[in-house]
Amino acid sequence: MSVITRRGLPRARTGPAAAGTQPDDPEFGLLRAHWTDAGLELTGFARPSDLDTSRRGSARTWLTLRQIGGWRHVNVRTSPQFLPEVTDDSAQTLFNHDWSGFSAVVDPRRLRTGAAWAAGEWRIGASLFTRPRPARLRRQQGPLSRHWCGSGEYPLGHWVDEDVRILPYFAGEALRLRVERPRARLTSARPVDGGVELGGTSPHCPAGTVLRLTHRESGAVLELPVRTTGSTFGVRLPLAPFTAAGRGTEPLEHWEPELVRPDGGTEILTVDERRGPVAGQHPLPAPDRVLYLKHLAHGRLQLCVRPGAGFVDRIAVRSDGFELSGSCPRPGDGPLELVLRHNNGTAELRHPVGLGTGDRFRVHLPATATDSGGTPLPLRKGVWEPLLRGAGAERPLFASPAALPALPAAAEAGGKRILLQRRWHDTVIVDSTPVLAPGERSAYAQERLRTRHYPAGRGRPLREAVLYDVFSGRGYCDSPRAVHAELTRRGARLEHLWTVDDAQAVVPDGVRAVRTWSPEWYEALATSRYLVGNTHFPDFLERRAGQVVVQTWHGSMLKRIAHDVENPWLSDRGYLEQLDRESPHWSLLVSPSAFATPILRRAFRYRGEILESGYPRNDVLARPDAATATAVRRRLGIPDGRRVVLYAPTWREDQQREDGDGFRLGLRLDVDAVRRRLGEDHVLLVRPHAHVREPMPGAGDGFLYDVGDYPDVQELLLIADVLVTDYSSIMFDFAITGRPMLFFTYDLEYYRDTLRGFYFDFEAEAPGPLLRDTGELVAALAALPDGADGYGERYERFRARFCALEDGGAAGRVVDRMLALGAG
Repeated sequence: MSVITRRGLPRARTGPAAAGTQPDDPEFGLLRAHWTDAGLELTGFARPSDLDTSRRGSARTWLTLRQIGGWRHVNVRTSPQFLPEVTDDSAQTLFNHDWSGFSAVVDPRRLRTGAAWAAGEWRIGASLFTRPRPARLRRQQGPLSRHWCGSGEYPLGHWVDEDVRILPYFAGEALRLRVERPRARLTSARPVDGGVELGGTSPHCPAGTVLRLTHRESGAVLELPVRTTGSTFGVRLPLAPFTAAGRGTEPLEHWEPELVRPDGGTEILTVDERRGPVAGQHPLPAPDRVLYLKHLAHGRLQLCVRPGAGFVDRIAVRSDGFELSGSCPRPGDGPLELVLRHNNGTAELRHPVGLGTGDRFRVHLPATATDSGGTPLPLRKGVWEPLLRGAGAERPLFASPAALPALPAAAEAGGKRILLQRRWHDTVIVDSTPVLAPGERSAYAQERLRTRHYPAGRGRPLREAVLYDVFSGRGYCDSPRAVHAELTRRGARLEHLWTVDDAQAVVPDGVRAVRTWSPEWYEALATSRYLVGNTHFPDFLERRAGQVVVQTWHGSMLKRIAHDVENPWLSDRGYLEQLDRESPHWSLLVSPSAFATPILRRAFRYRGEILESGYPRNDVLARPDAATATAVRRRLGIPDGRRVVLYAPTWREDQQREDGDGFRLGLRLDVDAVRRRLGEDHVLLVRPHAHVREPMPGAGDGFLYDVGDYPDVQELLLIADVLVTDYSSIMFDFAITGRPMLFFTYDLEYYRDTLRGFYFDFEAEAPGPLLRDTGELVAALAALPDGADGYGERYERFRARFCALEDGGAAGRVVDRMLALGAG
């Protein structure tokens, strides 16, 4: 490729005549923008739609600043940057764009006219140079679009002289630069009795100037006299008018300020915080209302009337997260807590907030979340919204102008990078990035790992290793855990690998965690002699000669599964087709009972070997250990003497969340009614199905426990005094204990006749009462143990039919057969 120099751009033919057929337009974007001593440093990308740019120099980018309304232009040379996130963001599998990144420094002095600053606007365009053919250099052009967050969404302005400011900003989706010499700068704002004293400087503010405030919502106008002394001015801003005449009652109201001279001319107020803070919140006479002097992204002042928010002015990175300090006007003297809410509504975490003098607060925002079993894990991937909750209200966190340059801030947890970031200019967010690096997780990389890396691994010798998988990396639990424990007890000379998704599980000593979808995961699938999983293996898996694939599955059957389900939900989503590709590669399918064996064979259309052994996961229930049960109660913080009620409903496949991420909780249980009747001597543990991705509201009050993230449900069954479920296969596991079961079947007819269907007459054979509403359920719980006496014989018949093999030796039987297959 031709060398691009600062003297000029290389010549390149453009248009259909040069290309033959015109490719799709390339994509240009700004990722980051920050000011250094050298100027404005821009990091972005220029990504062609039809070429690979995986080598340094395969894409070259040139920036050109063109003066709007003038003749000048400034060319800025860029440096290539290795940015695998560009390939990841492209979401395509054909091209690698790791070297589509660039960085450039815009020296603001090049925007001057001679030695003087000239106000004006500059449009920033990018030129991408590539070689679609060796003999042809192609040039494509376009504007830089904004990033989804941070400085690439709202770049910060910068004062380059006492009265000159340069602002990078987006007009639509095109980056521009504005060189401005603000005629009125607001330099101070301090509270005084009943108001705020504003101060600033302006050479265009004669006597008789007023500060005019226009209420956007009603059109009302306030005019306040301005005091002038030379080039400085001051104005007292009273607080009472902002909540007078019915104003200040909406969640958010805006007042637009401007200085109005006697001749009718106006000046916009630009905020200048070089000598101290101007932006801030000032309590209004109305309850829980503040006047927020807001420093907008473009540097102007705006006045907002709103509930008090958290205004963060100090950010520090700690070894385990972040420490935030700031102010938050709040009514009363009640406590504040930090709420960290996943943006898809699937999780909510709470942390205490320390209160200082006045309205000051300090909070530790950890990069980890502690599950219900007491294990700290990195924050689950995705964007989390931090809020301050107090006095019945939730308040967002805004970063003060002084704190904005500190963002993004980064912390490490469990091999993950947790970013404190900003959106919409100053709203604080937490971005828990995926555990896989961009160069591993992109669609391009995954396509090659699946179609090249995995097949190549299948050509290498098998290693004496076991790769375990529970619900695609959910955790160390279920039957694979029991198989691992049995192999360890025997001292089997095997390497133990455990699939872990998003660093959301801790594995014991002697086991190596393998990140789902990572190169080492593909390698382990291809080269491990044994694969042991309790749910579906990836659809590209091909069992190779000498490899043993053990499918333990994860439940006995009341509700119909796989090909036995008559509604179209499964087939419409391609599930059955994927199952038909997968099941021929199983070496062994584990069955919990003689009842389940023919169902599993028919529903999975499986022609291979079925081992009727009982479920390995249930060995802990068949041979319960009192010390383990005590330890589990202690981990959960359950007080002594409380009866433990475990509520574990199944999922409803017709209640998928709108964003497609799991299924809704759809809780029909009136928890408050249960608490009122039983709260003194009971605790209620709620365990949603693994497919349900919503938190349990109200948990953590000493009665209600959300144990959806507890690592192993078998340990919960070990401590439960009574199980409440509906149609979940958990009933077959709990029946081993002989303890009472109640069935909350509020939608029995719909579930049985329309949604899933049953394999036996549940109403006639259920080992406990079927209850239609919370009132019936509470009465049945209060009547225990006597209330379950009428089900004794039915319970024993149920156990004899479904639990006959659960004698504590299932893991041994599975391991015996698994090793025999591996040796054969």
